[in-house]
Amino acid sequence: MHIAVAGNIGSGKTTLTGMLAKHFGWEALYESVDNNPYLASFYEDMQRWSFNLQVFFLNSRFRQVVEIRKTQKDVIQDRTIYEDAHIFAPNLHAMGLMPTRDFENYTSLFELMMQFLQPPDLLIYLKADVSTLVSQIQKRGRDYEASIRLDYLKSLNDRYEEWISKYEEGKLLIVDVNTIKFEEVPEDFGTVIEMVNAELYGLF
Repeated sequence: MHIAVAGNIGSGKTTLTGMLAKHFGWEALYESVDNNPYLASFYEDMQRWSFNLQVFFLNSRFRQVVEIRKTQKDVIQDRTIYEDAHIFAPNLHAMGLMPTRDFENYTSLFELMMQFLQPPDLLIYLKADVSTLVSQIQKRGRDYEASIRLDYLKSLNDRYEEWISKYEEGKLLIVDVNTIKFEEVPEDFGTVIEMVNAELYGLF
């Protein structure tokens, strides 16, 4: 079984992935952040490094999904391949931070990959306001995220909402992290567990 957690920067994807993996006994696959050779450079000069960064993520997540489908284990994945193609790359293109020829090259590569991949059995989307995202980003204190602009976060959020409103590839669970504080409130995490059980097993 393949469960995937989607959401904007600072929405709590990595935290929830770890908590659910521990609770259900799933294997967790995390986003390549610490060993990403482009991320810090990207935040310093988005226009120069946008294409490199997006191709790195696309490659990394394609490999993850291929491995997930090979294994017989239940796996929960931190961020999906869809977010790269439907949110981050088009947002960079729209902001003038990725040239059209690079964006078209990237999109063509993504469309080819999609012919070989199955969607996750359940997609969990963490919905968050920009103020919630900023608070979470400040709390974790990653140096390279200190320069993220508010307009960048907002435009990403708008694209997330548009993507989720049209998502039909499989089962979808929306968790509003503005009100459901699963990391801080045990009862809220219990609520998330109940929601996941309902989607996967029909248990209430």
